[in-house]
Amino acid sequence: MSDTNISRKCCMPGCGTSVPEELETDTLCVSHFLSTAENACAAIRREAIPGGPDVPRRLEIENFVAASAIKLARIGTGSARLTDETKKRVLTTFLTLMILRENLERTSNCFQPRRAAAKVETPSELVAA
Repeated sequence: MSDTNISRKCCMPGCGTSVPEELETDTLCVSHFLSTAENACAAIRREAIPGGPDVPRRLEIENFVAASAIKLARIGTGSARLTDETKKRVLTTFLTLMILRENLERTSNCFQPRRAAAKVETPSELVAA
C-alpha cells in the first residue's frame, strides 16, 4: 500500500500540524521551518564576524542559505494555503537570508588585500619625460 494519502505531521514535540509537500524531507510545518531557519541565521550571523568562518564553513553556510531560500520560494508559491501572517513571516525570513548572504560576502571581502591604485601621471610629468 502506498503512503501518499497519509498526511505527515510535524516532527516537533506537541505540534500536530500537517507538513506541506515542500517540507516533507524536513518533516516540519511551515511555522517550525521558519523558526528553525531564523534561529540558524541568528547563530550563523554571530559566527560571521570579521575573520569568522573558514572557506569550507563559508561554503556550507552559503549552501544552507541557498537551500533555505529555495524551500521558502516553494512554500510561498506552493499548494499550501498560507495566512497573511505566515506570508509575512516567509518574506521576512527570505529577507533575513538575503542579509546574511550579504554579510558573509562583506566579511570575506573585508580582509582581501586592496590593489594599489595605478599612478596617474600629471601633465607636467608627461612633458618632463
